[in-house]
Amino acid sequence: MLGETLEPKVYFDRLAEELGKLDLAALATLSDWLYDAWEHRRWVFVCGNGGSAATANHLAQDLAKGVIREEDLRTDRRRGFRSVSLAANISWFSALGNDLGYDQVFVQQLANYGSSGDVLIAISGSGNSPNILEAVEWANSHGLKTYGLTGFDGGKLKQIQQAGLHVPLDDMEMVESIHSCVCHWLVDDLRARIYRTGRYAASAWGTR
Repeated sequence: MLGETLEPKVYFDRLAEELGKLDLAALATLSDWLYDAWEHRRWVFVCGNGGSAATANHLAQDLAKGVIREEDLRTDRRRGFRSVSLAANISWFSALGNDLGYDQVFVQQLANYGSSGDVLIAISGSGNSPNILEAVEWANSHGLKTYGLTGFDGGKLKQIQQAGLHVPLDDMEMVESIHSCVCHWLVDDLRARIYRTGRYAASAWGTR
């Protein structure tokens, strides 16, 4: 892993370099999908394993709470995101893993909650986690939009997802760091869209 050999400055310079290589059009696609989900009251589901499970939980929480301003959350003046991490419900997660197998922990939840038009964000550094692939295959066959966040060579997820952002690095820690940065940008971008601030302000809107 890069952090084992690189000094901090060199490591963070490399991280910045890799962030600069991201496919910004692919990132914009996810922002568009999420904004559309918010507008049409669709659900957004997120899943991942290990560090990617933490990212999934963080993103689902940020969408539900972080996008909408606190005063609007308190007064119901603006609707929030319908977002759920499929890695968060430990009792259901562990029951599915114990009784049906670990490959079923996401897809069985999705089958209960998901509907055509919803969005599934699947986070997998390798792109080959069986439980991720099961969920994406189910979502594809039931009218959901599927978006992958991948690393390494993208694995099978990159082949079956409808859209995605790929970080072509063989370094799990740096891949996960980039995925986390991407999610934070998404939250800020969606807040700006919803409230028409920053580059989405009325004065700038006509130039877009």
